[in-house]
Order: sequence, then C-alpha cells, then structure tokens
Amino acid sequence: MKLSRPVSVFLLAFGVWSLAIWTTFVKNLFEDVSGLAFDAAGDPTGYFWVHLTLAVTSFGLGVAIGAIGLRGLLASRRTPRD
Repeated sequence: MKLSRPVSVFLLAFGVWSLAIWTTFVKNLFEDVSGLAFDAAGDPTGYFWVHLTLAVTSFGLGVAIGAIGLRGLLASRRTPRD
C-alpha cells in the first residue's frame, strides 16, 4: 500500500504530537499533589495506574503511527511521482 505524501506528513505529525502530549501528561501525573494519583501515604492509587496505562498505550500507538508516517514519507522521496 502506498501512502500519499500529505497522509504521511499527517501521520508523522500525529505521532510527534502524541509523544509530546503524553510525555507531558505522565510528567504531570507523577508530580500530582491533588491526592488523586497518590494517597496520603504516597502510594499510587487506582487513578494513577489507569492513567499511566492509558498514557503508555497512547505513547506506543503514537510511536507506531509516527513510524508509519515516516516510512511513507521516506518511500515517497525514493520513488518518482506519477
């Protein structure tokens, strides 16, 4: 399957955006002082584990989508345009 250049750029941009957003989210999750992510004893709560799982999954999907976009973009450079 060939990806068009605009689709490849979109997928690559989505991957980069996803990495930036979820990295910031995880950083903020670990620095939470509201009591949602950590209880009074400093142990992680269910909120923490659910949101960390969501972030790791989304981070992985962002990497995969960005890699597809990058491969499509590199492939479009190697083949002559129709």
